[in-house]
Amino acid sequence: MEPPMDSNRTRMTVVEEVTLGITPVTPRMRTARFTGETLAFRPTFVTSEEIRDDRMNSDPIKIGETNSGPVNGELSFPVDESPLSLWLKSLMCSTWLNTPFRDNDGVVDSVITGLADTTDVATVTAGAAFVAGQLVRFTGFTPSANNGVFKCTTGSATVPAFLGAGFVAEAAPPATARMKVVGFMGAAADITALADGLGSTLLDFTTLGLRVGQWVKIGGTADVTSFAFLVTAGAIARRNAWARITAIAAAKLTLDNLPAGWTADVGTGKTIQVFFGDQIKNGVDTKSCTIERGFMGQAVPTYIAQRGMLAGEGQFNFTTEDKAKYTFTFSGMSGQASTTSLDSAPDAATTNAVMAAAVNVGRIAENGVCLGSPNWMQSLQISVNNNLRMINALDCDETIGPVAIGKGSFDVTVNAPTYFGSDALLTKLFAGTPSNINTRIAKNNQAIIFAIPRITFTDGSPSATAKNTDTTLPLVGQASKDELTSAHLIIDRLEYFV
Repeated sequence: MEPPMDSNRTRMTVVEEVTLGITPVTPRMRTARFTGETLAFRPTFVTSEEIRDDRMNSDPIKIGETNSGPVNGELSFPVDESPLSLWLKSLMCSTWLNTPFRDNDGVVDSVITGLADTTDVATVTAGAAFVAGQLVRFTGFTPSANNGVFKCTTGSATVPAFLGAGFVAEAAPPATARMKVVGFMGAAADITALADGLGSTLLDFTTLGLRVGQWVKIGGTADVTSFAFLVTAGAIARRNAWARITAIAAAKLTLDNLPAGWTADVGTGKTIQVFFGDQIKNGVDTKSCTIERGFMGQAVPTYIAQRGMLAGEGQFNFTTEDKAKYTFTFSGMSGQASTTSLDSAPDAATTNAVMAAAVNVGRIAENGVCLGSPNWMQSLQISVNNNLRMINALDCDETIGPVAIGKGSFDVTVNAPTYFGSDALLTKLFAGTPSNINTRIAKNNQAIIFAIPRITFTDGSPSATAKNTDTTLPLVGQASKDELTSAHLIIDRLEYFV
């Protein structure tokens, strides 16, 4: 007989709120992936101070309710609108800046309403325009020829063309059909490699939806889509051809954090591909959600809904020989326990693969240089604290629990123990020299990049703890405002790259 209290039968679902503390009507709940939780929706009681001659107590008095607790998980690609994506929005107090996309999202012929052969035109509902030169990934279409990455040749918000894609006519694209901008591509010999970035003559970089502080992957799979010096350098160099945008002009994309071996190249005979994705950076907006836990092992499941949940703290851990992990600690407003779910048929959980902290981390860099010999990094922990405070008040609506939630400073702390192979990082610590740190983790042609664009190391001391051990420098750093990006923390996600 199945134990009714089995934790493996716990279901967690999430929906974004428009108004803090109010669950949308008939919410579309999405199933969360998690490894453990100690969310607590509980009443608060006090004991009466009355003095009784029988030495007994009056009934405890309920004075409120509290909503808080952590959710732990393993890092995978944060699919847009998935619980992980929503929790990152809540933590960052901001909104994802997505590249243009269209998605039938479970309804046949709804947003993407047709693909035409001969003209290779996609008919879609209005939204952010697809722009000539952008690379758009088509997935979920019925004919295999309609799935792939194609260059937009004529931009439009409703009828973009992809001449040369070779579409098979599809009058009613299926429920799974999706189009998503994943990069851009130049004409033959148009995009060039400059000493400090990329140049172009025909392609206008300012039209493509790029952002300062954004990360790009330079070069495609085919040799003709990558610069000759990267092809010659080999597979590892091509895989590591990432850089960060520092300025955007019509004919020039200025980059830093350029890969090792970067050099000027006129791109003769090349149709260079460059991949980029969505971005979020810390802001000031309140992004709350309703979280419901269902205890599905019970004969009649109990559902606990917790509203107005904000991610007050977040921690991301990258440790060698382990999975990349996260913890979000939530604080919320009201809640309820019921035998009726907010959504009896929530969206299934995402299936993107869990990422490993060592195997899938392609780069950890400090001040634009990959951290390696002799100061290899043992682990990286990024901690965020929004310094939330619960605002309680006497309320005319007889509100139980807080009436609002205040936000303090957006504090970002980095713990980065390194091997003590030289005094390079120790010197920066004592000098108070501002630096920057970024890490990229990628799997199955998807990537996430965490970047702290300005950080000052504030603590750390090398020590020899015992014989036959390694000497390490346990660095601690604190983020401050970066004038270029106006951010403490920036997260990029690339839905697809090669």
